[in-house]
Amino acid sequence: MKELLELLKDGRARTINLLAIELNTSIEDVSRKMEYLENMGIIKKVKFSSKGCSSCNSCSKEINKEGHTCKSCLPEDGFKNMGNMWEVME
Repeated sequence: MKELLELLKDGRARTINLLAIELNTSIEDVSRKMEYLENMGIIKKVKFSSKGCSSCNSCSKEINKEGHTCKSCLPEDGFKNMGNMWEVME
């Protein structure tokens, strides 16, 4: 569990499949751990919309020229094919 949290804290985007590979475990194991961490309030799923994400502290700041609130939350090609992302709450 500690290794999973360390990967989530480094800021890189990863799919659950990639996390499983990096942790040398199964996708089911990673999914179970992610669900546990989310239920315990240790991580929080970031909810994206066309106006940015709803849980990023940066999104509460002023709107940029594209109408999005946080440039770091908006990928260059929009939200197409985005997987889930989580924020570590600690």
